[in-house]
Parts: sequence; C-alpha cells; structure tokens
Amino acid sequence: MSQNLPTAIQIDMRGVAKRYDGQRVLDGISLQIRRSEIACLIGPSGSGKSTLLRTINALTPVDAGSITVAGIEVTAAGLDLLQLRRQVGMVFQNYNLFPHLTVMQNITLAPITVLGEEPEAVRERARELLRQIHLEKKENAYPGQLSGGQQQRVAIARSLAMRPQVMMFDEVTAALDPETVKKVLLTIRDVAASGMTCLIVTHEMSFAREIADTVYFTDGGRIVESGSPERIFAAPQDPRTRRFLERVL
Repeated sequence: MSQNLPTAIQIDMRGVAKRYDGQRVLDGISLQIRRSEIACLIGPSGSGKSTLLRTINALTPVDAGSITVAGIEVTAAGLDLLQLRRQVGMVFQNYNLFPHLTVMQNITLAPITVLGEEPEAVRERARELLRQIHLEKKENAYPGQLSGGQQQRVAIARSLAMRPQVMMFDEVTAALDPETVKKVLLTIRDVAASGMTCLIVTHEMSFAREIADTVYFTDGGRIVESGSPERIFAAPQDPRTRRFLERVL
C-alpha cells in the first residue's frame, strides 16, 4: 500500500458508458486515480471490470463520457495511440507472448521497433527487468519452454520495458495454479512498490486487501462502492458489496 500519495490525478474517468449489442456494460463510470496510487477493481464476473480497463487503453471505444490518462485525452478525436501505449502498460490474463521469439526478443521488440530506441540499451534494460522477476536465466528461452507463471512475469516485464506511467493488470492470475499465483503477485507487488500507478482487476481478495490504496466494487457496470481496503472488506456499506464478499471470503 502506498504512503503519502501525490495529489496529481493520473487516471480520470467521467461518466463513461459502453453498450454491447444493446446491453449496458459500463453505466456512467466515474473514478479518479492519483499518481502512484494502487487501485483494485473487484466484483462479480460480467460487472464491467475488464471493459473498464480496455476503455482506458483505447482498446474499446466508449459511447459516452471522457477519459484522461497521464495527461492524454483518450476519448478525444485524433488520439495518438502510440503516445498512449507508451504511457499505459497492460497485462492480460492470456500472456500474448510471441511464441516464435525468445524471452529477450519479446521484451525488447516494441521499444526497439516502435519507439526506435537503441537496441543494446533496451537489451540491458530487459536484463535488469529479468533480474527483478527472477528469470535472468531464461532470456534465450521460448515461451513454450516456460511455465504459465513464468510467461505471465515475462508479459509484465515486456510492458515495463516501455517505461509506462500507468500499469493495468486484468485478472493476470486467473489461469494459474496457487503456487504460481504467489510468484506473479509478488512481481506485481514489486511493480507497485516502485511508485508506479497501478489499476488491478483481481479475484484475489487477500491480495487486494493487502496492496490497494483504494478498492472499487463494481456490479452491473457501475461502481457501487469504493474506499480503503479496511473499510470495504471490514465494513461494506452497500448490500451488494456485502453479498459478494460473503461469497468470496
């Protein structure tokens, strides 16, 4: 959990709405996340959590409302997608690594080819990231030679190699066994401890309780309740939050 958070707003969503096939997935979502804040989204499946993340990274267009991230107006006409992707890293449940590339190549591809950075400097940064996630001996391995947890940690390193201001994690432990989950959560904890602004969708309630500065409970495409983890988990105010936590705790 962060201490002495700066007041600058890093993610600002106001009245964001989204429908799929006439069904309302996001229903007037508004939230503000400060620089270096760690925010966790919890809630039942289908409550709009993943869609919310995808709108922030412009992977899903919105029907109404505004989104600003790291000073970039995501919902503005003429959005510079490259600039946005440089500032916002996103890690998915499915690792999405390139199977024909080594770990080192997966991590360095975008900084070299998209950002045009000097290859050796990028490779050195990648080696440091691999040391941080305890996979320094795997730089020449291919994804198929790694466990699921190792692939997920490489996916995190790949996003960090772009040096974003914001990191988003979408149920990154959902497909992993319990022992592997611990290693991935430790990696996310290290990222958060570095001062990175983090928005995390998770079903790991104990992790959310431990790491978050703010917890948002979503249901039916709305933020039903938000607050410190101490308040949300110990004294939820809304009956929907209480019912959900009774089922999962």
